[in-house]
Amino acid sequence: MEIYVMGGEVAVIGLLAYFVPTLIALLRGHDNTFAIFLTNLLLGWTMIGWIVALIWSFTAIRRRVRA
Repeated sequence: MEIYVMGGEVAVIGLLAYFVPTLIALLRGHDNTFAIFLTNLLLGWTMIGWIVALIWSFTAIRRRVRA
């Protein structure tokens, strides 16, 4: 049995995997989501940049205290 994968499906899965740090930051409501996105976009291809963005997306989220 052979499995055929379309090129478009592979591209979508690849993009989703590439932007996992950005998606995590969005889902967590991170204060620096845009900065994480830019780091992921511009430096993610180096793999070190991707790991930095991933760790950053998991860092603590500061909640604003209403006075």
